[in-house]
Amino acid sequence: MLIRTILATLTALATCVAFAQENYEIQVYGSETVKKGTTMVELHSNFNLNGPKTSSNGVLPTYRTLHETLEITHGFTETFETGFYFFTSYQSDQGYNYVGSHIRPRVRVPESWKWPFGASMSVEFGLQRRQFSEDTTNLELRPVIDKQFGRWYVAINPALEKSFVGQNAGSGFAFSPNAKVSYDVSKTVTLGLEYYGSVGPISEWDTAANQTHQLFPSIDLNMGENWEFNFGVGIGLNRDSQDSQGTIIKMILGRRFSF
Repeated sequence: MLIRTILATLTALATCVAFAQENYEIQVYGSETVKKGTTMVELHSNFNLNGPKTSSNGVLPTYRTLHETLEITHGFTETFETGFYFFTSYQSDQGYNYVGSHIRPRVRVPESWKWPFGASMSVEFGLQRRQFSEDTTNLELRPVIDKQFGRWYVAINPALEKSFVGQNAGSGFAFSPNAKVSYDVSKTVTLGLEYYGSVGPISEWDTAANQTHQLFPSIDLNMGENWEFNFGVGIGLNRDSQDSQGTIIKMILGRRFSF
């Protein structure tokens, strides 16, 4: 019954998603923050197999493009962390280009509150260059809720995004729900299904034809408490997603350091 409910929820979300899913950091957040005094260094590598081949609204095409993002997150307390992002893009005819940077403070609910599920709130603000995004200044508010059910794990990120400078600056907050369901096959291997999408401005959702939403079958490897590894292949669930995003291969490799 639980699994049916989860799958039904993901399917319902997939029918009402819009706006553009960025391809620089493709990750569903868990509620856990980096421990106090620990720094997490992650490399997000995302390769677009068959995205757009021509520019659109002044944004460079993503066909055969490699996006790599360096994320550095430090835990300042047991419940508060701050992450820094540095985005890059590589194309054979463009070479490597710096895309932009974001900062992301996040606070979580402490265990002493004894909530029946994990919860945290992430606030991400950043800038990116115009040739890589229709919007050059934006804010994301990302609540995070997750729960472990034996070998099953569920995480939901009902994010809100706001553009301050760019094509969508006149719109309000856009709703961009992300979710993940995974199962621990063994102590080392976890198989999952990740969902990414957006429904456009919360005041007036985009039509179904203009929505974008993707599913990523994924695998996580438990290589010890200091390491993180995630791999997935994303496919669009409607025509607009397929045309604007294509098929994406993503990998996250992370390492924790204590100072």
